[in-house]
Amino acid sequence: MDRIIAKGLTFTACHGVFPEEKVNPQTFKVDLVMYKDLEPAGREDDLSRTVSYAQVYEVVKELVEGKSFNLIEALAQNIADKLLRDFPLEAVEVTVYKPEAPVPGRFDYFAVQIYRQKD
Repeated sequence: MDRIIAKGLTFTACHGVFPEEKVNPQTFKVDLVMYKDLEPAGREDDLSRTVSYAQVYEVVKELVEGKSFNLIEALAQNIADKLLRDFPLEAVEVTVYKPEAPVPGRFDYFAVQIYRQKD
């Protein structure tokens, strides 16, 4: 299956289980792999046969910045559900990164990655 990849979408939001995470915004990054047959778009050079990157970005931005989740697992699930519902995709892989997680120690990030497909 063909793939559309969006990497490093970066937002500031309040997700987490601790009270301070609900009021002190953190950086969150999102990577997407969207699965769709791209042959019609490629042959016809027609945007209507694929997925608008700008529309995908706005949907993800609205979810990440518009609602507070306790878990990045829930955020990833909501992103996958919305993309599969709103766009003509066969499947989607969503990775949500939390580089400022309140964990003592040195690390690049904590992340979750999920894969969901249309029923």
